[in-house]
Amino acid sequence: MNILHISSSPRGRASESHRLSRKIVDLLLARHPAATVVDRMVGDGSLSHVDADYAISQHSTEDVSQEGTAATSAELIRELEGADIVVIGTPMHNFTAPSGLKAWIDHVVRVRWTFNVGHHGKVPLLRDRPVFVAVSSGGKFSEDGTRQPDFLTPYLKAVFAIIGLRDLTFLSVQGTAFGPEALAASRDQADRILQEHFRHLSP
Repeated sequence: MNILHISSSPRGRASESHRLSRKIVDLLLARHPAATVVDRMVGDGSLSHVDADYAISQHSTEDVSQEGTAATSAELIRELEGADIVVIGTPMHNFTAPSGLKAWIDHVVRVRWTFNVGHHGKVPLLRDRPVFVAVSSGGKFSEDGTRQPDFLTPYLKAVFAIIGLRDLTFLSVQGTAFGPEALAASRDQADRILQEHFRHLSP
């Protein structure tokens, strides 16, 4: 089994989203000790946004260039294709995906590589597989009475469906900006939900 672990917080391993996503990876490894983990950090600014040749190729009948970010895109798509399970750690920035994760998505949601366009719209080219998304947020967005909107969850569901990934599970640590006690309570809640989820997973 191959696990692709994507961490998209600028805070890296110190972030709440990385902590939660790493816990998911560890639970998967407990079930599958022989699994291989590929760690891909995309929140530290090391992943370039797509360049002009890549953008032109998206509107051409053929890929224009396989250099520059097109080569990076090919590498990231190979990682994704080779993964049996994908784990994504991401903060919520301004109600949606941070720029590092958006850059990764722009690289892997690629016409003629991970989807095609037909008469009835976009046609996925990847097989479905489990995708776990660990979200951290300074505010709260999923409880009754919260006022912070959530554009991250529907966006990820829609964009991953384009390439064939529909088996998404979202877990979150919310209210990280509300002080140490609130953070500890949110961590505990996320851990309980995570443990419960894995208890009900088939081996």
